[in-house]
Amino acid sequence: MRVITGSARGRRLHIPQGYDIRPTADRVKEAVFSSLQFDIENAVFLDLFAGSGQMGIEALSRGAKSAVFVDESPKAIESVKINLDNTRLKERAIVRQCDSIAFINGCRDSSFDIIFIDPPYNFGTVQKILPTACRKVSPDGFVVCEYESTAPEPVAPDGFILKKLSRYGKTNIAIFVPKSERGVDI
Repeated sequence: MRVITGSARGRRLHIPQGYDIRPTADRVKEAVFSSLQFDIENAVFLDLFAGSGQMGIEALSRGAKSAVFVDESPKAIESVKINLDNTRLKERAIVRQCDSIAFINGCRDSSFDIIFIDPPYNFGTVQKILPTACRKVSPDGFVVCEYESTAPEPVAPDGFILKKLSRYGKTNIAIFVPKSERGVDI
């Protein structure tokens, strides 16, 4: 695993040993950031179920203003901190060790520009967390969900539309945006 582009381009990322983590494949990560490329600069990024933190780190490397990393695993949080140190991006990061669902439910902030949700597969977590996450994103923001290809497609909550759905083998990516004057063609 590595940072694809930006200020930390090419830096290898640490994955905890013996930790059951499913890193986002480089081709999936590249596709996500290609879809968001014009919206990353100065964005506030929330990486839920952060694992090694690679998605938030990629956002920071590409010019995001800040990133919040949330995971309940101490090993994952340790990995995020190591990766932030190695990429020299920790000054723009906040790291929280707690349950991602509890974090988003308790979060009073609704100014995240991009929320990335990548929960463990086979639990139906995306649809459970999606409505709350959508309430926490800025009016011009994006909620990006990574989920297993065998799961049902998440349903856009009221006030949101599915902007894009992509399939990459066993992984699907769904990007939701608020309904607004932007319309479906964003």
